[in-house]
Amino acid sequence: MAAAAFLAWELLLLEQRVRQIERRLERRLLRDHANPLTLPQNEFMDIFRLSPDLALYLINELHHDLQPQRISGLAPELQVLTVLQFYGQGCYQRSVGNQFQHNMSQTSVSRCIRAVTNAINQRLLRRWIKFPMSQEERAAARNKFRNAPQPFPGAIGAIDCTFINILGPVEHEEAYVNHHGNHSLNVQVIVNPDLLILNINARFPGARNDSYIWNNSPIRRAMEYCYNRGERQTWLIGDAGYPLEPWLMTPLADYPIGTRQFEYTMQLCSSRNCVERFNGVFKSVWRCCSYQRILMYKPELAGRIINACAILHNMRIHARLPVDQFLNDQDAGLPEDPVHIYHEGDNEPVRNLALARRIQKQIMADRFPDLPDGDDL
Repeated sequence: MAAAAFLAWELLLLEQRVRQIERRLERRLLRDHANPLTLPQNEFMDIFRLSPDLALYLINELHHDLQPQRISGLAPELQVLTVLQFYGQGCYQRSVGNQFQHNMSQTSVSRCIRAVTNAINQRLLRRWIKFPMSQEERAAARNKFRNAPQPFPGAIGAIDCTFINILGPVEHEEAYVNHHGNHSLNVQVIVNPDLLILNINARFPGARNDSYIWNNSPIRRAMEYCYNRGERQTWLIGDAGYPLEPWLMTPLADYPIGTRQFEYTMQLCSSRNCVERFNGVFKSVWRCCSYQRILMYKPELAGRIINACAILHNMRIHARLPVDQFLNDQDAGLPEDPVHIYHEGDNEPVRNLALARRIQKQIMADRFPDLPDGDDL
């Protein structure tokens, strides 16, 4: 009896193993016969967020880094398309793998996300996200804002921070809790009027405020360096959460209508609205970064995923793909992050404040000479 029971148990295990192998072969046959690149373009873009041509470009750029080590390994094309769907749809790994285009296990999807994300950061980050540093690049950036629908002459970029929710890390968990009570990264981004990303910084935890991130930003040092070398009439524009500096203009609050300060603030806020619009566009296209989603990864990998989505966003802008295509999705609506007013003395001693105020007053005097100065009323 015992021998018969043992034999029956072995047969059951063997049948289960055979079913697993058959299922794996079926999934591979389904995957090999499915070619997502043959989908209609609108359907392809709805799933993968890029046009087929852009997806092929991305595959070719990453092909060398994604070559499988085993004969049975996943092809680079499949790896890239799997990760694009994850970025665009914000689904969990298992649900992505169960799509008819992929037919992959959850562990395979996880490996793809890490491999493709790292390859995009290593190969494409510096090529597709560039802050203007040369005189020619900065002149072109100033022209963008001078000729924008909401112009602000002298600006080369609009700066803001936005929260992207992540899984609470084991180490220093409290540093990632933002004022909404969620674990997140506070991501600083600088864009131009075309919504092109000039710089992105996804290294800081959600408890850090905007001015702290700016004070520790390489871009601040770059702007200060250019100013000290004699560059004038060039600045970034930010909201009230940033300190006023000779290379960073911010709004003025509580001035009456009809004064220079009021008109200056209206002009600045209208012009920097491009970065507010960018936040909505970015999170609606790349749904893994949406307010309703959580990146279930450690902060370092989550930051690289955000960088990868930023690179793909710039690729879409260069290809002139429609930016508002996904804004009408049901759960694309995003609550605005409240602005934390910057106070003098926050984080670092205020530097060059008197000079920045003189520059600000000169801007208002030059642009609105016929209006009264609010400080004189």
